[in-house]
Amino acid sequence: MTKLMPAIFFGHGNPMNAVGNNAYTEAWRCIGEQTARPKAILSISAHWYVPGTGVTVNSSPRTIHDFGGFPPELFEVQYPAPGDPALARRVQKLLAPLDVALDASWGLDHGTWSVLRHAYPAADIPVVQLSIDETKQADFHFDIGKRLAPLREEGVLIVGSGNIVHNLRAYAWGSQSRDPYDWALRFETIARNNMLADEYDALVNYKMLGQDAMLSVPTPEHYLPLLYVLGCRQKGETIGFPIDGFDGGSISMLSVQIG
Repeated sequence: MTKLMPAIFFGHGNPMNAVGNNAYTEAWRCIGEQTARPKAILSISAHWYVPGTGVTVNSSPRTIHDFGGFPPELFEVQYPAPGDPALARRVQKLLAPLDVALDASWGLDHGTWSVLRHAYPAADIPVVQLSIDETKQADFHFDIGKRLAPLREEGVLIVGSGNIVHNLRAYAWGSQSRDPYDWALRFETIARNNMLADEYDALVNYKMLGQDAMLSVPTPEHYLPLLYVLGCRQKGETIGFPIDGFDGGSISMLSVQIG
């Protein structure tokens, strides 16, 4: 019997982390080294946020440079991991009767490859991406996580990539060492405490948590990948925070590991 794989939410932060060497990228590398080697990776990235649910079916997914204004070296990065059409169809089956499109046009965006480039630098583990349906409420995404949970028993590492706190309007550009804003720290603390207490309703209905939540999650796409990871947690399973910190005062780099 295959050992139950963990599920991990990564705070991916600035795209430049893909080519950087810092405490976050070193921690991503350590997670890759210390986690049992997965048969494949299913990634839910903040940067495939579209109307509808799709899953990449490419055998050789392209590396997508979905950003602008960064140095040329970042646009030169390639992450040539293979795809896994069989896993894509397995995801489609698990989510039925939800209409899940087998998508050959997307690939691996920087929410996925900026982290995996450090965690699995050989790019030799198949990777499939699942889109986030922007038309659905948070409880829909949490439920999708529950339905994907059997993949963990099949050797698949489920990865969410975003940021629990992500407010670019408040970001201290050019001063990444700025202390976190009080509201950002309070919301991250609330999120941690609710995870440890298995209080998922508060995390799903995060808009009810007041002004701190509105400032921390002004748009949902970076927060929702967390709900997919939490959704596939088994009762009584351990939860930990292998990485923490803030970038620019308003970007939480917190990572959450289930199992």
